[in-house]
Amino acid sequence: MNKIKQLWSNLRSNFWVMPLLIVVVSIIFAAALIKADSIVNNRWLAQWPYLFGVGAEGARGMMITIAGSMMSVVGVTFSMILVVLALASSQYTSRILRNFIRSRVTQVVLGIFAGIFTYCLIVLRTIRSGNDSVFVPSLAVLFGFVLALGGVVTLMFFIHHIAFSIQASSIIASVAQETIAAVDRFFPENPEQEADDDDDAQSMHYQVEWNWRTISTKKNGYIQSVNNAALIRLAQEKKTIVRMERSIGAFVVRNTPLVSIDLKDPPDEETIASLQAAFTINHYRTVQQDVAFGIRQIVDVALKALSPGIIDITTAVMCIDYLTVILARIANRKIYSSHYYEEGKLLVIAMGPSYQSLLSESFDQIRNSAKGVVSIMLRILESFQTLAGLTVNPCRRRAISEQVKLIAELAEQTVESVYDRTRIDTLLASVVKTLEVKQVL
Repeated sequence: MNKIKQLWSNLRSNFWVMPLLIVVVSIIFAAALIKADSIVNNRWLAQWPYLFGVGAEGARGMMITIAGSMMSVVGVTFSMILVVLALASSQYTSRILRNFIRSRVTQVVLGIFAGIFTYCLIVLRTIRSGNDSVFVPSLAVLFGFVLALGGVVTLMFFIHHIAFSIQASSIIASVAQETIAAVDRFFPENPEQEADDDDDAQSMHYQVEWNWRTISTKKNGYIQSVNNAALIRLAQEKKTIVRMERSIGAFVVRNTPLVSIDLKDPPDEETIASLQAAFTINHYRTVQQDVAFGIRQIVDVALKALSPGIIDITTAVMCIDYLTVILARIANRKIYSSHYYEEGKLLVIAMGPSYQSLLSESFDQIRNSAKGVVSIMLRILESFQTLAGLTVNPCRRRAISEQVKLIAELAEQTVESVYDRTRIDTLLASVVKTLEVKQVL
């Protein structure tokens, strides 16, 4: 199942899959209409001469015109996409390009234009004129005209879509939405469970003596996903413990440790292959199981906005707002323990994110790039106040408190204006009060 999901994700990331499917459908549709034309009585079609009265030469000219114009539109569309990709890469970050490539709208639009072109070619080759035999697939020609009108509407819609999707707010919101979907999948909301941290439990388990046999990775790349069910199943079959050496999103180098298994004797080839197959490794990261990568993309946009050559405060503020939305989604949810048990027996020691690591991933680099930028400091403090009001977990509140102290230190070192320092100190006091009051409750 994990490999099927990965295959589907890879197919979605390709430009050619959806257009190819639409082209195939257009071929089938054209063949069906041509067959229908050969079956339908011409006398019935003759009752509507304005719809079906076109001759062979007129039909051929119309199909040639539509096919040629569709190829021109395909070229214009590709040019628009390339310009958008180049602009998005230079203005925001190259890591968001996969979002444009994965856009279903873009893939469908390209497929529609290519499908109309293919449809016209199929219909065109069946039109015959001469003294002996004349065949004009009137139904197919009429639908070709309708498809051409639909192509014009699609082009206008696509221009609107491109103009909308290249805006910073749309890009950031799209990445945040994908990240929130990953949060909902892997940190599902359960009112009966309280958010907790299990760092102490992890350190306790690592004090036990085990006979670890290390399995190395076969390729270079990023760990995109891990099939936890396969690791648990293998640990059950071997009656042992499996330990992940690298977490999702980490870059692994060939022949370096990937996973370890507690065995007295070296593992056989089948066990090694099963453990390696549980990890999906590729040359890029994805958000499907990697919430930190979604956060990383938004942080990159914020860092680009705060770079000396740009200084786009509004975009950076939007990034902070959406980072707050993502962290707020996790604030009261249980981040499941990295230790998987069955009937009290430890089976798998996994590596995963913690609330503190996600909080640091979100704000550490933005804070370092915001030296002297009062509006960014204030927005970060407002985010901390929001997050502090959403969780009662002591560990997570301590993590927020540490981030607040770092902002206070940065303000003290880089903000000279008395007015700005007063604004920051006032908000700092409010955040600290929120943390203290919530702790008492």
